[in-house]
Amino acid sequence: MSLRIAIVGCGKIADGHIEEIRKIPHLAEVVAVCDLEPLMAEQIATRFAIPAHYADFDELLEKENPDVVHVTTPPGSHLHLATRALDAGCHVYVEKPLTLNYPDSCSLVSQAVAANRKLTVGHTYLFDPPALAMRELIEDGVLGEPVHVESFYGYNLAGQFGSALMSDPNHWVHQLPGKLFQNNIDHLLNKLVEFLPDEKPKMSAFGSIRRNKRYGDIRDDMLDELRVTIHGEKVSAYATFSSHIVPAGHSCTVYGTKQTIHTDYLARTVTLAETTSLPSAVGRLVPAFGQAAQFAKQGAKNLRRFAKSDFHFFAGLNHLLRLFYESIANGTEEPIPHRDILRIAWMLDEVFAQAPQGTQTRELPSGPIEARA
Repeated sequence: MSLRIAIVGCGKIADGHIEEIRKIPHLAEVVAVCDLEPLMAEQIATRFAIPAHYADFDELLEKENPDVVHVTTPPGSHLHLATRALDAGCHVYVEKPLTLNYPDSCSLVSQAVAANRKLTVGHTYLFDPPALAMRELIEDGVLGEPVHVESFYGYNLAGQFGSALMSDPNHWVHQLPGKLFQNNIDHLLNKLVEFLPDEKPKMSAFGSIRRNKRYGDIRDDMLDELRVTIHGEKVSAYATFSSHIVPAGHSCTVYGTKQTIHTDYLARTVTLAETTSLPSAVGRLVPAFGQAAQFAKQGAKNLRRFAKSDFHFFAGLNHLLRLFYESIANGTEEPIPHRDILRIAWMLDEVFAQAPQGTQTRELPSGPIEARA
């Protein structure tokens, strides 16, 4: 019997959730949607032929009794809605970030454990095809031991999302404690924790404003560039966010004792560093051809997936949903360990504390800033 799914928050991301759930009908079906704006709930219910729509979340929970609730609202309401869903006996999927701060994330995870309900967060890129391929290489021993990790996420704020954000001082992103960072840097940090076993590593973070200030209001206070250094006992990491680059970039590079693995989440490629034992100038010629061969192989693999209609933007979301629903049905562990969810939440708070949003541009610190205990 498939799980009964309810979605609260009918913005753009809700479409992706519904589309991916419909690809796994043996596991789940969407029975109701909810949004404070009734027209939003009605239009998505009409477009996807969903049986019921609501403007009141408590009414939905009472009448529909869903097995799982997907919280796809802006982050400020995540804690309240997820708590209410857990109180009603539902398992919960929450879009990133889980909550607005580490203490609230701890509270929500503790509530889920006490209620014996499953809880996960939308770190979907961890389950994209290139991420899965990277882990296969690591499990096969290709990497050796990780030494250093570099995570990068960037785009051009002048694009569609940035234009909507900067045209409206009341946009929900401006109300977040971490503003633009809080809406983005989960994508950076969630790729690091599987290589950093430390509970609370030393962190240094600085943010800056690269664009010209021109509004005279809250929009001018938003930091738009971030650099983070993390020092674990055996592994170090860099995390970089930029909102001024063209083209967009989203990647993770893991440097190991045997090899270096580069994962590109936009190009959907996983490549290894090329080495050669040939001498001098000849040796410097060969790696470029090896890299070209790797990219050709990756391109052919992606082409085959495209031909099979299996090359989707939300592939990671689909895989995460499958694993999450299976953990509910089988009583097994969630696909993202609670420990990792909370370590990421702690790191987010560290970043926001060290790169606070305000009227002054942050300057590059002259020395490392250690995280507080």
